[in-house]
Amino acid sequence: MDLAYVCEWEKCPKSNHCPSIPLVCAWSCRNLIAFTTDLKNEEEKDLTHMIHILDTEHPWDVYSINSGHVEIITCLEWDQSGRKSGASNFGEKFSRVKFSPSLTLFGGKPMEGWIAVTISGLVTVSLLKPNGQVLTSTESLCRLRCRVALADIAFTGGGNIVVATSDGSSASPVQFYKVCVSVVNEKCKIDTEILPSLFMRCTTDPMLLCASNQNSSIVECWSLRKEGLPVNNIFQQISPTVGDKPPMILKWRILSATNDLDRVSAVALPKLPISLTSTDLKVANDTKFFPGLGLALAFHDGSVQIIHRLSLQAMAVFYGSTPPRSLDEPAIKRQRPAGPLVHFKAMQMSWTSLALAQLVKTATEQPSREYRGRILISFPICHFSLLPLQLSMLRISPSMGHILDMNITLRHLLFLLEYCMVTGYDWWDILLHVQPGMVQNLVEKLHEEYMRQNAALQQVLSTRIIAMKASLCKLSSGTVARVCDYHAKLFLIAISCTLKSLLRPPVLNTPDKSPGDRLTEICSKITDVDIDKVMINLKTEEFVLEMTTLQSLQQLIQWVGDFVLYLLASLPNQGSGPVRPGHSFLRDGASLGMLRELMVMIRIWGLLKPSCLPIYTATSDTQDSMSLLFRLLTKLWLCCRDESHPSEPDDALIDECCLLPSQLLIPNIDWLPVNDAIISKLQNKQPEQLTNAISFFVSIQDEQTYVWLCHHVAFPQQDDSGQAMGAAVDQELSLRWVMEEDAIQLFLTVAPRRMKEEG
Repeated sequence: MDLAYVCEWEKCPKSNHCPSIPLVCAWSCRNLIAFTTDLKNEEEKDLTHMIHILDTEHPWDVYSINSGHVEIITCLEWDQSGRKSGASNFGEKFSRVKFSPSLTLFGGKPMEGWIAVTISGLVTVSLLKPNGQVLTSTESLCRLRCRVALADIAFTGGGNIVVATSDGSSASPVQFYKVCVSVVNEKCKIDTEILPSLFMRCTTDPMLLCASNQNSSIVECWSLRKEGLPVNNIFQQISPTVGDKPPMILKWRILSATNDLDRVSAVALPKLPISLTSTDLKVANDTKFFPGLGLALAFHDGSVQIIHRLSLQAMAVFYGSTPPRSLDEPAIKRQRPAGPLVHFKAMQMSWTSLALAQLVKTATEQPSREYRGRILISFPICHFSLLPLQLSMLRISPSMGHILDMNITLRHLLFLLEYCMVTGYDWWDILLHVQPGMVQNLVEKLHEEYMRQNAALQQVLSTRIIAMKASLCKLSSGTVARVCDYHAKLFLIAISCTLKSLLRPPVLNTPDKSPGDRLTEICSKITDVDIDKVMINLKTEEFVLEMTTLQSLQQLIQWVGDFVLYLLASLPNQGSGPVRPGHSFLRDGASLGMLRELMVMIRIWGLLKPSCLPIYTATSDTQDSMSLLFRLLTKLWLCCRDESHPSEPDDALIDECCLLPSQLLIPNIDWLPVNDAIISKLQNKQPEQLTNAISFFVSIQDEQTYVWLCHHVAFPQQDDSGQAMGAAVDQELSLRWVMEEDAIQLFLTVAPRRMKEEG
């Protein structure tokens, strides 16, 4: 577990700081992080509750809104109901557990709503009906109401809602309730049932409990099981069947408990659903694959520890600003370090448990800070308010630091990528662990697994796997050309779906196939190189659109025309030299067929409105550019339409493509989006063997930032007997600039030797 990057925002005035109000954060399946801040004005009368959202890939772009509430925000949750996937099976690697909704509409459709627990022991439910009506009901959790300091809500697979409450004291029991929601006579009804409670041993299933005092904390893991109730012999004699099948009751059993820990400041639970059977746990331990098995604990000394969710044994440790200490040393005997400690107030794990986001409040006056070997992002915020926060992003290895064979590491990452493909979750946190040398193998293995699926599932996942390949290829300098092709293919698919969706049948009683499907079928059957002969086989009335709509599509039409021209002009150059952008399209029959269909659509629309046609700069005024390009495109498509038996383009086609630059002006297409994301800056360029490294040291003292650069060079050598040996040289390099406190960027360059001597 190591630190990926740190984000710091400009400090707010001390009079606006609210240290007593807790931080709240939430991590979505799209790798967006939402968190809260509370600021007060200079008069200390009004309190503003802000909500901020950032993308983990671009943490410098923060979107801030005023919540508009006068109450303190105590919980943030992302609505995950919209994330659905049609993939029900992926190589039989993932099992789908039946998860029934708590309340259904007609036909079994889940009903939307929310549930909350109040501090006075009430549970309130609001239901949103399809017509927009809101049904709200409030009920007491039990007859004897008590103060609720902490509460948590869980949903079981059978549709039940389980609520756990505590009054904040470790001497009091933790109460559990089952809540059932129904709609009777257009009114929301709540039924509650008391479940067995438990006391913590201060010397959903499973249940994790944490209690703290001023010096230490203890964590316990409990499990609710059905156990047989012993029956007295008298009752067994009266009813022999009772002795054969004793009555079952629910009973809490403690699974594990930690020793004396430092005081816990925040807890983050894993979101990855996994099986916790003994067989699956043994497989995970043998293969060293631990995502979803660990939960994170942040301590007041600034350290973070990953512990097993069942055994509560330490799996990984990250030390922030304090050196490691013995786990056997009691927390009460540990000396407090001099100066204020920076500990994390809120934490969230990513959806694959490979990254951990941590938030800490920062004051206006802080001691000297040091960042060794980290990426520090420091910038002022230009939204509603300043953020008195620091966000740290930690990488959590799937093997929890165990050194594994490269093939096993690739298998772990591939498995998680497949999981994201099936569920529709974002895979940014997986990319944190991909090194440039892994990209080629991961892309190939991901494609092989994708091709094993049935045709229907491949169609569902077609764009998702392209986007996943593009993000992987960005991590290696040797696969930049592939990134260009992947982005162009995604854009081509989007244009094709958009233009085909505009086609409408002339009558309402449409046949089985839509106009877009008939266009695909006819273009695949008719292999004529003349675009007009292909066009006459279509029902042109299905392509009739309003003139304003056609004109608004001109930019998309122009891109298609330029793209076809670029591909054909680059055909003679693709056989020699390095792989160029567009190389994969020249062997992709499906993409070339898609371009051919779009050319036919554009030709028909040009008859209705000539101004929507693509504009070419030709050397001859009488040349029909679209007919020429369609003829060459069809010849190239015929060479690779049969993926099992592709053929090379003949010399006549290549000669005609060589003449294109003398007939038409070849456009310069901007292939690749700007790669300003942080993921490419976090990759180790030499993952196998680090032979040349540059590390930097940052120290902030007296409101000035001083930077030193250390150059480490390793020389692999061998002695006379052939044994491997090495020599290392560390050299301190001077820098040309010193970063001011309000600087936005930090430019590091090595100063010439004479400048170092003069300075």
